[in-house]
Amino acid sequence: MSELCGIDVTKKKKISLATLLTGLVSLSVALTLTILLLASYHSNKQSLFETRFALNHSAAAKMSQSIDSLFKSMRAGLKYTGAYISVNHLSNEQELQKQLEMLRLSGNFFNSIAVVDETGLVRSVAPSSVGTVGQHITAEAAKEALASRKPYMSKPYTSSTGRRIVFMSEPLYDKDGVYRGFIGGSLYLQENNILNTMFGKHNIDGDGSYFYIVSSSGHLLYHPDKSRIGADNSTNPVVQKALRGESGYGQVTNSRGITFLAGYSPVPENGWGVIVQSPISVVYEELDSYIRTILVYTLVPFVVLMITAIWLARRLARPFVSLANLASKLGKGEKIVLPDIKHHWNREADLLTQTITLALSDLQKQTDQLTHAAMTDSLTGLTNRRTFESIMSQWTEKQQPFALIMMDIDRFKSINDTYGHQAGDEVLKHLARILTSAVRSNDVCCRYGGEEFVMLLPFTTVPDAWITAERVRIAFETRENPLGVPLAVSLGIAHYPSHAESAEMLFQLADHALYQAKEAGKNRTIIADEKTERYHGSNRG
Repeated sequence: MSELCGIDVTKKKKISLATLLTGLVSLSVALTLTILLLASYHSNKQSLFETRFALNHSAAAKMSQSIDSLFKSMRAGLKYTGAYISVNHLSNEQELQKQLEMLRLSGNFFNSIAVVDETGLVRSVAPSSVGTVGQHITAEAAKEALASRKPYMSKPYTSSTGRRIVFMSEPLYDKDGVYRGFIGGSLYLQENNILNTMFGKHNIDGDGSYFYIVSSSGHLLYHPDKSRIGADNSTNPVVQKALRGESGYGQVTNSRGITFLAGYSPVPENGWGVIVQSPISVVYEELDSYIRTILVYTLVPFVVLMITAIWLARRLARPFVSLANLASKLGKGEKIVLPDIKHHWNREADLLTQTITLALSDLQKQTDQLTHAAMTDSLTGLTNRRTFESIMSQWTEKQQPFALIMMDIDRFKSINDTYGHQAGDEVLKHLARILTSAVRSNDVCCRYGGEEFVMLLPFTTVPDAWITAERVRIAFETRENPLGVPLAVSLGIAHYPSHAESAEMLFQLADHALYQAKEAGKNRTIIADEKTERYHGSNRG
């Protein structure tokens, strides 16, 4: 009886080879799918963050440029009208009213415009419904504008009527040069004004993205929630950076605990700041949608693959072990080397092996292409700024000597303005070709941004770097170029570690040397020398 029981127990504990292979293959396929999903998740998460940062920063920069142009136009309108009335119609009340109405209606820049004489008396105002004609000014901003006798821009303040206002003025001088007061325009921040007319539509976004504008003191001038206009937002880190004149992007958490991906840019004309931000949840929603899409397209093929693999695993185990190892390496982000496709004696195993190997090969190619695109400037084919900074950081950490050459195409803005941006792009590609032909195989050429290029020359002395820089400068000056007109480039050289012991300081020295080359007349190379604070360069123009 005990023997029978023992035999029965032994049979229950045994696992057939077919079942074991089926379980192993099922687990392998499931893990492959999981690893691929995790790798894709993390890769696309980083990409989506960078894309959102770049979009918000670009939007903030464009809006700040628009606001800058807008306020220049507003000031020009005040200045032109002020000059006209101060010479011709300063004592004609009817003509003053006419000119103010024309200015207010022609550009819709201001909610109200007033002319105040040198005593502080309001001589004329548009629209006339404001009703302050014949009264003396009481607002501190208006008094400051009157006393300054210069172009003036106020900080946001609350008027006697309870309005939140920003005020801009231009002084009035008669034909004899005598100060006669000012012409000033007001923006009513919490009412319809030029800012929400221009930009209000940009805040209609279903994903929760929006932008706001702050004054030079950090107070909200424009916000989709009008009740927040006038609030102090100066403690916000990205606002502080924008008000310091910086332009960029960053992650920030507001007072409600919501995290945003923000881009920011200053407005040079008035010291304001523009911040465009999107809730971080937007990125995760896009990421979740992406993963769901992958699952929709891959789940059925993987189920079919698993069923097929289970059927084949009962007979052939070896091909699937090799494929699982490759998929595991790919999921971990490791560089894989696909083996040569060897034909298997079994037709089904042979077909599956070839299909999956080719699929992995295609995926590897796509990954390599994405990696190359992330490291390369799409216009010139040179490495991009991110790769340059990474290489320079690695070299300084290893204390590897190298020379840094920084260059900037002279008068490139005028090239774009005269010949167009497409011609400017051809000039950039022309310089890129010269750089690649002038360096060694282990040198690094990079487009740093705009018309700025940099070169990293490992184990290169300052004299050798000078020779290379001059070779580039002369080639760019003398070779036939896409425009057929003389072109020039200015260069600055710094050396690690003889000039600086950190990547940041080295870059600053090279940049300063480039600046010196520009200041000295352009089309020349200057070497930085931190120790003696002297700069050596070519005297050739």
